[in-house]
Amino acid sequence: MGSFSIWHWLIVLVIVALIFGTKKLRNIGTDLGGAVKGFKEGMKDANADKPAEQVTQQRADDTIDVQAKEKHNS
Repeated sequence: MGSFSIWHWLIVLVIVALIFGTKKLRNIGTDLGGAVKGFKEGMKDANADKPAEQVTQQRADDTIDVQAKEKHNS
C-alpha cells in the first residue's frame, strides 16, 4: 500500500497524455532538455573562468567554546 506499482504509473501517464496531448508533452520535454543542456554549458563555462588553484583557509588555533544546556518543558 505504501508504494505505487507499475500499473498506477501507467494509468497516471495515460491520464496526463489525454489531458495535455502527446504533442504538447513532446514540446515540454524538448524545452526541458534544452534548458538542462544550457544550464550544464553555463556551469562548464563558469568553472572554466575560475583560476586553477584553489585557496583554502586553515584555522588550527581558533577554538570556540560552547556550553550546551538542556531545555526542560515544565
